[in-house]
Amino acid sequence: MNVSKLILILILAIVGTVNVSADNRQSRKYIRHGNSLYRSGKQREALVDYYKAMRADTTNARALYNLGTSMFPEQWRAVPETQRDTMVNYFRLAAQQETSPIRKSQAFHNMGVVLQGKRDFQNAIEAYKMALRFNPNDDETRYNLVLCQRQLKKQGGGQNNQQNKQDDQQDQQKQEQQKQEQQQQKQDKQQEQQEPPMSKENAEQLLNAAMQQEKQTQQRMQEAQKQQSKRRRIEKNW
Repeated sequence: MNVSKLILILILAIVGTVNVSADNRQSRKYIRHGNSLYRSGKQREALVDYYKAMRADTTNARALYNLGTSMFPEQWRAVPETQRDTMVNYFRLAAQQETSPIRKSQAFHNMGVVLQGKRDFQNAIEAYKMALRFNPNDDETRYNLVLCQRQLKKQGGGQNNQQNKQDDQQDQQKQEQQKQEQQQQKQDKQQEQQEPPMSKENAEQLLNAAMQQEKQTQQRMQEAQKQQSKRRRIEKNW
């Protein structure tokens, strides 16, 4: 090989290494600043720094992982639909670039959380299984895995989603009906408690009225029997 060409190749390799090293340093600088913002509660500002870190070094696993994590909302399971695919991609790339088994597990775990939030239980299960391969002692991942398996079974393997929605609506209607019945029973009970008890005089009046009515009924029956007996005697005289 020509000596001049060899020297040129070596120079380009050195320059490339210097550039990569500079990118790594710049990426780590953004990450440190982003971490400081994130710990102080400035999540949106931290997200910007993590994005800059990722742009400076697209192979930086920590930049990718932190970028995806900073996109979680306050209710971290309720990921907006528009962000889910992007977050899953960041966590997948972070898992590919990461060398630490624990951090790989964390990336797959967060990927599973996002997929579970969009009810993609089958892919969420696979992500949780990958997380457990790198960290078998992660109880939270194991719990999420079992929960997703149950949800997938309830979903009918992902083929009866519409039926599940209808079942959920029926369950909600039943719960609402039960709630209304309980409220009505409570109101009836309160009304009964508010009604004044019957006085002794009122009770005696009702009893006397009932007895008088019964006496009148007996008298009418006796009169009817006498009339019937008289008609029979008349018939015999004939």
